[in-house]
Amino acid sequence: MLLLDTSRMGRDNIPSITHRETLMLRFTFALCFAFAATAHAEDARLFRGAGGTGVSSEKNLPTTWSEKENIRWKAPLPGRGLSCPIIVGDRVFVTACTTVHQNRLHVLCFDAKTGKQLWERQFWATGGTQCHPKTNMAAPTPVSDGKRIIALFATADIVCLDLEGNLEWVRSLVGDYPTIGNNVGMAASPTVHGDTLVVQMENIGESFAAGIDVATGKNRWRHDRPRIINWATPIVVRSGKVDAVVLQTPTELTAHDVSTGKQLWSFTQTRPSTIPSATAGDGILFVPGDKLVALKLRGEEDPEPLWTSNKLPSGYSSPTYFKGRVYTVSGRGVVNAADAKTGKIDWTHRIDANIASSPLIADGRMYITAEGGQTTVLELGDEAKVLAVNPIGETILACPVAAQGAIFLRSDKHLWCIAK
Repeated sequence: MLLLDTSRMGRDNIPSITHRETLMLRFTFALCFAFAATAHAEDARLFRGAGGTGVSSEKNLPTTWSEKENIRWKAPLPGRGLSCPIIVGDRVFVTACTTVHQNRLHVLCFDAKTGKQLWERQFWATGGTQCHPKTNMAAPTPVSDGKRIIALFATADIVCLDLEGNLEWVRSLVGDYPTIGNNVGMAASPTVHGDTLVVQMENIGESFAAGIDVATGKNRWRHDRPRIINWATPIVVRSGKVDAVVLQTPTELTAHDVSTGKQLWSFTQTRPSTIPSATAGDGILFVPGDKLVALKLRGEEDPEPLWTSNKLPSGYSSPTYFKGRVYTVSGRGVVNAADAKTGKIDWTHRIDANIASSPLIADGRMYITAEGGQTTVLELGDEAKVLAVNPIGETILACPVAAQGAIFLRSDKHLWCIAK
């Protein structure tokens, strides 16, 4: 490649270039710009990043960071939140809540490269704000369809904004369903697929799952659900020829056509957890609960159980599937890697920390962020190898997310961008 440094040249000293060379330069620069625009093109538009699986295709992420190394920027946040940041193009979006009653709701947008705050929108809550001290009203992670940001808060308020922060619609689910109860805090994140937003609102009051039109905020479909407090996030899987959303409760799993809400199958031979969510890989659904259950998806037929194990506890963390193995992390920091087809444990590693978030896997490494703010980086293989432990000195309960060539962390005080 020919690069010209004209910063020290006068106008008369610039070397002449032929027309052919000019065309070649333009072509080369065009290729460079095209490569730069696509080299790190992965977004993270929902809970647990791209695809909602906790697995990213990003490469060349840092394994170590500190105040003096590999922290591209950190931006102050106005208040608490457990929600993960989401990334759409060159923008990062996150939610927060403020006031002693947590009834002031915030949606914020930052430049992914610089950390500059681009805009903030605030709303008053319409639902109850009572919750367990460990959680708060900004617990659910927002989602995006690439055109909009849709934020569900634990107050049962939904806000839809375009990428510039302009309000498209707002909806108070408590206004529609007044008996919704927020007794200890709701944390199930919404998911979006195509033009349908799926919310799973399960509590001691009116409980339901709904498919909502992302353009209008109106219900496409709605199903009553058990009146049981449940924080598990729905996930979308390919079930035969249909894109199905899997809803998880303590008594059963059900799968529904995302667009119509039609129930495709159910599974009751397990007791799923109310906190960590199921994950899928290679046609297998991994369901955390009193035991980890692996289910072979069979289109619209009920799934086939492959194996169960009571030696793979999940705690608060959702399981993660990567290259033939399923990984679990317990609340006390026990990391297990098991064969995805048999459930046989290949290795176990212990981290001396309490874990509330789900891990991130990227470039053959696992990033596990503890409540104390330190992120342990493991190299994955036939055994776990600790590459680094990176503290930042702030409490973190949200999951790490990778996108656009960087890792994003959020605490109650700051949003962090980790990049080489």
